[in-house]
Amino acid sequence: MTKNNYSKITPEIERLAEVCKSNTIDGELYTKYDVKRGLRDVNGKGVLTGLTKISEINASKIVDGKSVPCDGELFYRGINVKELIAGQPREMHWGFEEATYLLLFGKLPTITELDEFKKLLADSRSKMPKNFFRDVIMQKPSSDLMNNIARGVLNLYAYDAQPMDLSIENVLRQSLELISIFPMLAVHSYDAMQYYIDKNSLVVHRPRPDLSTAENFLYMLRPDNKYTPLEAKILDIALILHAEHGGGNNSTFTTHVVTSSGTDTYSAIAAALCSLKGPKHGGANIQVVNMFKELGKNINDWEDDDEILRYLEKILHKEAFDKSGVIYGMGHAVYSVSDPRAQIFKGYVKSLSQEKNRVKEYEFYERVERLAAELIAAERHIYKGVSANIDFYSGFVYSMLGIPKELYTPLFAIARISGWSAHRIEELNGHGKIIRPAYRSVQDRQEYIPFENR
Repeated sequence: MTKNNYSKITPEIERLAEVCKSNTIDGELYTKYDVKRGLRDVNGKGVLTGLTKISEINASKIVDGKSVPCDGELFYRGINVKELIAGQPREMHWGFEEATYLLLFGKLPTITELDEFKKLLADSRSKMPKNFFRDVIMQKPSSDLMNNIARGVLNLYAYDAQPMDLSIENVLRQSLELISIFPMLAVHSYDAMQYYIDKNSLVVHRPRPDLSTAENFLYMLRPDNKYTPLEAKILDIALILHAEHGGGNNSTFTTHVVTSSGTDTYSAIAAALCSLKGPKHGGANIQVVNMFKELGKNINDWEDDDEILRYLEKILHKEAFDKSGVIYGMGHAVYSVSDPRAQIFKGYVKSLSQEKNRVKEYEFYERVERLAAELIAAERHIYKGVSANIDFYSGFVYSMLGIPKELYTPLFAIARISGWSAHRIEELNGHGKIIRPAYRSVQDRQEYIPFENR
């Protein structure tokens, strides 16, 4: 893509940027005024800002009147996600659709209700506007697919006869259409990028009404349309585990905030996409894959704990990888003893590694997970402990499925649109006030100096 003069940083901009950098806030003032920076207290616990029926994260229990860390649990509408996944037939690839129904409507569907819901989603897929691929997705494709998807979502506003109708009926209709077409937006954006930027042949596959979301993603992405039952199953599990994670995660909270202003569905979901794009949120799994690529290059013996530990120490001490001091995929803002999503996923990851003949690599991941947790606990003295999060294994799974890295975060969005939609409807149902937290000013007063005296 051609870069223009807007991309150039001039010496004048550099000088003015230094002025911006000088306007910092002393970190000690947050303690002085008891301001919960990032809406979290000093222990990392989120500040309570709302109520929800959609999901619950449990990472602690009360012992002798005190809250202590415990194995993490995740509930969708009061149902443990572990049970939700374990209760599905092994050959079923429609778990994400079942979870989406549960999140939206608050109850598990009957077999008949699930069949009707699957048909409703399939019908919604066919409502992609005519020539949308040519007129929107193919126009100025970006190497960042999340930008392409957000732009596509905003453009859908112009194709909607009732874009500003905030009735629950209309918002549900919009939500179901977005849930249905997100896989197409993602895969087709990748197709456009491959054609225009990477100069590859353009191959576009339309979704099939008889396939699940997971199956359709693999069907549309792969030139030969083929996938194994295990591949479809594990991608379906990944979508379930990424579909929802409490109202306080950054993108879902963004959905609540933007929805509370009274704006349209397309604007609210585009805002959530922009939040999820960030490397501190949905982009973390790419960092894990990149980190393991460097680990693999610099560690000769993947079974030597001491050699692995030495290199992990370099990463933690900002001497290796991106020199951020972060061992990606380890630790979570809420979970401490364990992330239930990572624990559930891990068993399926092992099965896939056996099918793909990558067991040695899986065992390397396991070893790094164990050693990194021990190292971080010893050096950082984190009060609540540290464990692998869902990002630790998800990138490895996607690589085994042959999914390009550019689609890792869009896959997260394909799943999380279900949770965003449920939270948007919940916010509208509540008829709440516009969300407007307070910021305390710490700027000293200044006298205005007339222009001619400066």
